[in-house]
Amino acid sequence: MASSTYRDAWGIPHLRASDPLQLAFAQGKNAARDRAWQIEAERHRSQGTTASFLGAAAVPWDRFVRRARLDDTARRCFETLEEETAAWVSAYVDGVNAGLERGVADAPEFAATGLAPGTWQKWTPLGVWLAHHILFAGFPTKLWREEVARRLGDEALGLFAADGPATSGSNGWMVAGDRTESGAALIAGDPHRFIQDPGFYQQIHLSCPEYDVVGFAVPGVPGIAHFGHTGTVAWAITNAMSDYHDLYREQLRTSDDGIEALGPEGWRPAAHHRETIRVAGGDPVEIDVIETERGPVVIDGPAERAEGDSGPAALSEGISLRYPPRVTEDLGFDVLPALLRARTVADVDRALDRWIEPVNVVHAADTSGGLLHRVAGYVPVRHRENGLRVVPAWRSGHEWQGRHDTPRAEVAGIAVMANECGLAAPLGTEFAPPYRADRIDGLLRASRQWAPQDMAAIHMDTQLAAATPLLERVARLDGLGHEATRLRARLLAWNRHMDADSTAAADFARLRSAVVQRVATAPELQSLAVPPLQYPVVFEPWLNLTAKVASALENLLATELLPGLDSTAVVRAALEETARLEPVTWGELHRLAPSRILPAAEGEEWPGLGGDHDCVLATSSTPGLTDLSSRGPSARYVWDLARRENSLWTVPLGTRGIPGDPHRRDQLPLWLSGQLAPVITDFALLTEEPEHGSRGLGM
Repeated sequence: MASSTYRDAWGIPHLRASDPLQLAFAQGKNAARDRAWQIEAERHRSQGTTASFLGAAAVPWDRFVRRARLDDTARRCFETLEEETAAWVSAYVDGVNAGLERGVADAPEFAATGLAPGTWQKWTPLGVWLAHHILFAGFPTKLWREEVARRLGDEALGLFAADGPATSGSNGWMVAGDRTESGAALIAGDPHRFIQDPGFYQQIHLSCPEYDVVGFAVPGVPGIAHFGHTGTVAWAITNAMSDYHDLYREQLRTSDDGIEALGPEGWRPAAHHRETIRVAGGDPVEIDVIETERGPVVIDGPAERAEGDSGPAALSEGISLRYPPRVTEDLGFDVLPALLRARTVADVDRALDRWIEPVNVVHAADTSGGLLHRVAGYVPVRHRENGLRVVPAWRSGHEWQGRHDTPRAEVAGIAVMANECGLAAPLGTEFAPPYRADRIDGLLRASRQWAPQDMAAIHMDTQLAAATPLLERVARLDGLGHEATRLRARLLAWNRHMDADSTAAADFARLRSAVVQRVATAPELQSLAVPPLQYPVVFEPWLNLTAKVASALENLLATELLPGLDSTAVVRAALEETARLEPVTWGELHRLAPSRILPAAEGEEWPGLGGDHDCVLATSSTPGLTDLSSRGPSARYVWDLARRENSLWTVPLGTRGIPGDPHRRDQLPLWLSGQLAPVITDFALLTEEPEHGSRGLGM
């Protein structure tokens, strides 16, 4: 069996093979060659072995992953796959292992860290997927709410409700044929994640006699999960903001028989073993791995003797994590090959009934006029308290009682998904503010002749309706100094677009940061500045007071739960402070700051950006902490159901992860300007890559 790799002008891989297994092999081999360093680092992340080459700074992640049993969960989920899917995933893994040697030779990061390439196990792609998404549901927010309730009272549980600073979201919209130039549907949008270098998504074209699909692959994972177009049906997703991971406060004790955990039925045995984390340049770290009937213990608590306990046990506390793939031994990977074979909306819908996590809102459309707007994923049925905070493991009523039905809706011309409290409302606790969704809907309703190239204007829209509440407070201020009065006038005349060349946008951002800093240092909130329990540092983004204030500023300025916080005085002082600063543009402050496994080269500079967290162009920073943007559109797409060749796409940097490669960052100018590259599917228009894919599966 043979496979071939072709490239277009952007270096995007177009893989063609004689059957699905050979194609999966080719995809794995391509991932190993184009993204060797990235996928090997992700393999180690999923196993909890990154400290072995990154050093002590990586120990907290490795400790969490091992305690959460990610690699073991991936193995269990692989073992329950349908036979056909298991063979398909295995073919991908064989391709990765076949391509690593060449990929490593092109990746200087291996030599820089002393990392030698390893061997992928059959379940490694499932582990990579889990490692990417284990924090996606934001369960650390429950730790934050626990501290808010403890410090400020239960009535303050919703005080910080907002799209949190570490949340990844997305925009997505679908326009039915009666509102397009062609008469066929369009699906467009952009997922928001940390902008990684190399990127999280890889544009790819997978072709064999059984199917021909373009879309965004996740390097290290076979197929196309989130965004794809088969020629007759296309689909896209956003984060549904659902709540499907639970935390339980555990009481643990040691006995002659091992470790026991207190549940509703009394003391029950808990699984326990020890593991060793190897640390480059440091001593190895020994950890306890404990799993109760609820789930693995991911946070330690203080040890103490239970009052009145006559047994030999020392009592300690911990917090366990219950997450669907660990419970069901299913990650939903049987869906992936089914999506590749999909020809209609009904096929996509049927496949997604089996999806597990992350929980997504889905748009799909086909060439026959079919439209789909639904939620897909596993959300457990359980007590409402489980969705808000850490619940006691020993009390009944907090058990999972099956799976929620996932909502769906009819599409009347336009459907928008932007992490707002919409279709997925019954399944979550906190959602994004409605600003992005409302703006997209309003822009779409302005025309009934949408074409693929028109969608870039929506992708790049910088209107910040979220500025209104703070500017209304500015408008009510009087008795200001001369400079503050001038700044007030500029802000009130501003068009509220966060354009990169706008000084007024920078003025607003500086004012907002100054307000955030003052609120975060207010005496009424200082009890939240240092949580009492030493939570693992991997949860810090959800526990940083300044970041939480930034994401919930609108609520905090309006709340009556903090009577000592004089919001008018806070805004006045912040305005006076901002007025004394030298003028700059927003792009001078708001620069791209991609995340990398290894430090960036000294002196490396990234361009300035327009947009902001609640703009459609959601290039996010954390007001009060930094104006740099590490999160934003990690891909952009327009799927045309009239003619797939009219579809468009781009990624922030490029398709390859090889330093110095011409396709490492060649799409950055497109991404910055809002342009999109054409989707090319005609192999006659592509360039075949020599000496690639000539070997068989080796299975």
